[in-house]
Amino acid sequence: MGIAMKLSDYLEVNEVQFDLMQHSHSGSSMQTAKASDVPAERVAKAVVLEDGRHAVMAVLPASRRLEMREMRARNGPELRLASETKLKYLFQDCEPGAVPPLGDAYGIETIWDDSLMEQPDTYFEAGDHETLVHMKTSDFIGLLKGARHMTFSARKNEEHRPLF
Repeated sequence: MGIAMKLSDYLEVNEVQFDLMQHSHSGSSMQTAKASDVPAERVAKAVVLEDGRHAVMAVLPASRRLEMREMRARNGPELRLASETKLKYLFQDCEPGAVPPLGDAYGIETIWDDSLMEQPDTYFEAGDHETLVHMKTSDFIGLLKGARHMTFSARKNEEHRPLF
């Protein structure tokens, strides 16, 4: 499949430089990092949430876990993982589970974790389980223009709070 059409159009309109990188099939962002030989902290993943009225995309490094308590405290107590039906509807040009972390390309509100700024480069799913988009982190953050950002994740080995 390669790069999803909406994502490709979005990157073209925004005139950002990027590379595509092929890797063996993977089922999670951590597997993608390993298959691509890319540090997990440089792989941005999307977690799509909903509250019954609208969807919100949380973007964070693959090396981190979403703190659902933090997201609910700042964005409403009804927030939960989006259903498979909702994901299929929102990301019709993507394989299930291979959501690109650029909600604006799909008309979805996006909130990104501040830890994304710690790396020089960012990699993310292109819409399938075998292709990554690679670009400078400054360009990636530029594509998140207007999106809120905050700290809502923790390293996966931290266990001070229940994590998602």
